[in-house]
Amino acid sequence: MALPLMPKATAVWLVENTSLSFEQIAAFCGMHELEVQAIADGEVATGIVGQDPVASGQLAQAEIERCQKDEKSRLRLSVSDIPLPQPRSKGARYTPVSKRHDRPDAIAWLLKHHPELTDAQIQKLLGTTKPTISAVRDRTHWNATNIKPRNPVTLGLCNEADLEKEIALAPRRVLTPEEEAARAAMQYAEPEPEPEPELPPREDTVPSFLSDAARFRASRGNRQD
Repeated sequence: MALPLMPKATAVWLVENTSLSFEQIAAFCGMHELEVQAIADGEVATGIVGQDPVASGQLAQAEIERCQKDEKSRLRLSVSDIPLPQPRSKGARYTPVSKRHDRPDAIAWLLKHHPELTDAQIQKLLGTTKPTISAVRDRTHWNATNIKPRNPVTLGLCNEADLEKEIALAPRRVLTPEEEAARAAMQYAEPEPEPEPELPPREDTVPSFLSDAARFRASRGNRQD
C-alpha cells in the first residue's frame, strides 16, 4: 500500500485537525495504532510540525469527511497527475583519469583473447566508447604503435567477477570472415620481459699486487741462494 509523504508529520496533522480514529490514521500512515495514540497523548513526535495532506494533494477533503462518518472506512490516497521521476540508468562504468590511458591496452587484450565479447560488453566492462574499440581493432587509434594487450583486471579497470560474467553471457557465435581477418591483422604483441644482460666471461687472472708480491719473494730467495 502506498503511503503519504512524511507519514509521521501527516499523522500529527490528522490527529490535530480531524476526528478520525487512531486506527484509521494508523492504516493511512502505515503506523501502529498505539503509536498514533502516543502522538495524541503528546508522548512522541512532540517536535514534528504537522503536514497537511489536503494542501499537498495527497488526500481529498471529501475523503476525510467520508471516513469521519464511518469508522470502518479507510482513507484512500489521492492519485497524483504529476509524473514521477524516472530512475536514471547507471550508464557507462566510470574510469579514473589516472587509468584512462590504459584502456586501449585493455581493449586490445579483450579483442585478442575474448573475441566473442560484443562491443557493448566491452563498453560496459571498461567504460569506453564504440569508436575507441573500433579504432583499436582497425589499428587507426592515434597511439596504435604503443598499444600492448594487457589484462584489464590487473590494470584495475574491472574486476575478475565482472569479466567472467560477461564472458559467460557472451553469445556463442562463429566469427565472420571479416572479423577473423581483423583479428589476424592485429599485430599487437604481448609485452615480453626484457632479457637479462649477459655478463662478460670471467678471467681467472691473478691480481697485480699478488703477482708483485710473488716476484718479490722469488727475488729474495734467489739472493739467499
